Amino acid sequence: MVEESQIRGFYANKNFFITGGTGFVGLCLIEKILRCIPDVGNVYLLMRPKKGKQISERLEEFPVNPVFEKLLETQSKDIFNKLIPISGDVGSEDLGLSAEDRQILIENVNVVIHSAATLDFEQNLRPTVNINVLGTRRILELCKQIKDLKVMVHVSSAFVNSYLTEAQEKVYDAPAEVESIINVAKKLTDQALNDVERTFLKNHPNTYTFTKHLAEHEVKNCSDLFPCTIVRPTMIVASWKEPVPGWTCSKVGPQGFLMGAAKGVVRRLPQAKENIADYIPVDVVVNQLLVAGWHAATEKPGLTVYHCSTSTQKPFRWVMLDSVINRMLHNYPLQSAVWYPHLEFVSSLWLFRISAIFVHFFPAILLDMLLRITGGRPILFRLHKNVWNSLSRLEPFIFTEWRFYNDNTRELAEKLNKRDSELFFINISSIMWEEYFVNLHLGVRKYLNKESENKLPAARNKQTVLFALHILWQVMIMSLLWYLLACCLGRTFIQTAWAPPVIYFLYTFL
Repeated sequence: MVEESQIRGFYANKNFFITGGTGFVGLCLIEKILRCIPDVGNVYLLMRPKKGKQISERLEEFPVNPVFEKLLETQSKDIFNKLIPISGDVGSEDLGLSAEDRQILIENVNVVIHSAATLDFEQNLRPTVNINVLGTRRILELCKQIKDLKVMVHVSSAFVNSYLTEAQEKVYDAPAEVESIINVAKKLTDQALNDVERTFLKNHPNTYTFTKHLAEHEVKNCSDLFPCTIVRPTMIVASWKEPVPGWTCSKVGPQGFLMGAAKGVVRRLPQAKENIADYIPVDVVVNQLLVAGWHAATEKPGLTVYHCSTSTQKPFRWVMLDSVINRMLHNYPLQSAVWYPHLEFVSSLWLFRISAIFVHFFPAILLDMLLRITGGRPILFRLHKNVWNSLSRLEPFIFTEWRFYNDNTRELAEKLNKRDSELFFINISSIMWEEYFVNLHLGVRKYLNKESENKLPAARNKQTVLFALHILWQVMIMSLLWYLLACCLGRTFIQTAWAPPVIYFLYTFL
């Protein structure tokens, strides 16, 4: 006899209220709920009009989103009738809800999953406090009014404690007094906020981690009123298993730079490749949200924090892919590639900046000129300039190694019965990183670069041409450097015949 899923049983006939439902995690969460909890009630989605589209129009885009392809293999589009858009915004007073919509949520919702946040590291305290802190407070105020609330799940981030290189699953002391931060964010001008920001942030690297830390205390303050739980993912990356291996719609982190590397645009990457890089697949995060919610509602009193992480259980280091990454790029090339792909990691920012001049900016100038001639839009130089300007801000996240202990998550995984362990897997210990990153690359190729498998033969033919052009370009660059060196020394090419091997040797370090 097949063991019943306790988690599926708990969520049957329950109504969800989800914020951030159109984001990376949100879409995967909705897909998981509709596919694996067929008896779920309604799923209310807090949405706002965007790019001139009303929320009903945005909802109509769901069935054609690739994330739902597997769901639609067994379900008709009628399954999307369970999704009910609610006009609102976590950044608005009272969530921007109409009185009627608010009453609908109060009367019907049983499970709240709050994942909406602003992730922009460059924003000052005003928008980040409003969305990450006050937005969470507004959700909690609604939760206090909901008549039959079973659980509230708050999506935080392991990096709220990024000032610690080792962090436990607990809510650490608040970095500041929240009311004073709210008042400052409301009253000061943008210039004044920028001037005092570093004073308030202290050892937090940016306003995102600072305000998400404060938001956890908003949840903690309500943990005696109704069941709450906090899930802290690390860097969220493409799916491991579901809905299909490699699915992603995010260009953040390795997905973004592998997208650029496959096009031949990103050729050097600053990375401490011996350090642990804590990545967590999006489907594991989604499962963790549902499992943590079930557990908080049915068994665990008080507030429990879960690290959704790999650094202390199945650590990944980029050095593990040293012999694989370029073979992966060459085995599955892009027809839209603009340069022969080849990615190397460099161990410091200053070395990256030197390398970037030769392998990013010079080719970008050439390709942008060709784009102008052919009527295209030159974007490569600007793209690399933006990366260059953001490096100092990202340096702490590039070269720091963190260990986020996940004892609570491991303990929770052990409590799942066999059926739930299969349906809502949260144990990351069996992931094979090399295989995973091949699937991630294929997912980036398909979902971000929009290239199907039937384009592979044409892509491989183009790669052969790009390789020849790449060799020609290297010969031209080294010849130019040889010529400049000979001119500086007042010697002929023959007299400086020793230069090409020296130049080539030095060039290999870039």
